[in-house]
Amino acid sequence: MSNMVLIGAQWGDEGKGKIIDFLVEENDIVVRYQGGNNAGHTVVVGDQKYVLRLIPSGILHPGKICLIGNGVVLDPNALLQEIAYLEKLNVSVKETLRIADNAHVIMPYHQALDQAKEESLGVNKIGTTGKGIGPCYSDKVKRTGIRVHDLCSIDPAALLEKLERNCLDYNKALSEYGIPPLDSRAIFTQTIQFGKQLRPFVVNPVYFLETQRKLKKRILFEGAQGTALDVDFGTYPFVTSSNPSIGGACTGTGIGATRIDTVMGVTKAYATRVGSGPFPSEMDEVTAKIVRRAGNEFGSVTGRSRRCGWLDIVQLKYAAILNGMDSLVMTKVDVLDQFKTIKIVIAYSKDGIKTEEFPSDIAYFKNFQTETEEWPGWQTDTSSVTCFTDLPVNAKKYLNRISELTGLPIKIVSVGAKRSQTFKSHSH
Repeated sequence: MSNMVLIGAQWGDEGKGKIIDFLVEENDIVVRYQGGNNAGHTVVVGDQKYVLRLIPSGILHPGKICLIGNGVVLDPNALLQEIAYLEKLNVSVKETLRIADNAHVIMPYHQALDQAKEESLGVNKIGTTGKGIGPCYSDKVKRTGIRVHDLCSIDPAALLEKLERNCLDYNKALSEYGIPPLDSRAIFTQTIQFGKQLRPFVVNPVYFLETQRKLKKRILFEGAQGTALDVDFGTYPFVTSSNPSIGGACTGTGIGATRIDTVMGVTKAYATRVGSGPFPSEMDEVTAKIVRRAGNEFGSVTGRSRRCGWLDIVQLKYAAILNGMDSLVMTKVDVLDQFKTIKIVIAYSKDGIKTEEFPSDIAYFKNFQTETEEWPGWQTDTSSVTCFTDLPVNAKKYLNRISELTGLPIKIVSVGAKRSQTFKSHSH
């Protein structure tokens, strides 16, 4: 049985939710391993669009178990709203959703501080969604976090004590931004209520996954965001607060590294980035507008318009090495249909020195240049193509070149938002 990790190879928004939805037929369990409700997966089935924040998109397939791993920071209110949203659309979650008992919980004080801090930064904003993700991860590292098992504890007094201590600290911090104090008792009452509602879904992820593995179940692991936003390996500090890269799949679920059989990276046929920070292959705004309109490049959670760029092979190869990828998925090929020529960034240079390595220090990206290849476009509508051989000649050449540059086969190609606009590929 094959256990697969599906990883965002760029800055997130690569279409992972859609690909999980495509792959889930061949798998039994889908596990989300990091991030929070700051990331969204959009899946279109027929004419119905589903926007998911926390629950893996495997939930749209009856009988597939979906686990929210311990690496995810969980906003219980957002999760309960998502459950209600799915039930309204006749998607049942009661039998198939599981939640790791050691996942950390986002509290109202995390959200309040996140929003206050970001607002105070003015032009130097990081681009956080203000949903409390960063402060929740901070508490995890500071060892003051509240976890899912605390919400369901047989000893509520211990939870109240933790909340009172945390509120004391957070209220001091919030007062510096002129924000009135939060009431720990009110938070406690609400949190206990959340615990009662979530208790039926809670499992110990380590034993849960080991049991499933021994039953020869196929497990598919999904991250949120992308490799270039990894807190260790991304464009720090313009990153997320967790590890979307391969390490997060183990620490965020409790699966042993030797139990992972294959790693697949998802990349767009171009690149996008939300918010501030380096974006080496960024297009001029005229070209970016065309791509943004054709690709509907607006955040599924925030509605923010995404910055658009050409495919960056330097960054993509870095992601492939870091994650030990053995194949790629190429999404949104159709967005490039109208272009006469298409660029690929193949190297960077600074002060006359060329490199094909992605730097850790973002200071590199001041006064640097990119080296590009230009490829002829296909200027043909690909949105109804259903197999690799039917793609226009120049589209095949473009995909084969990316395969050649990265050393990875492109196993799946997507040419639109619908489930039906996805097919297995044979690039080489």
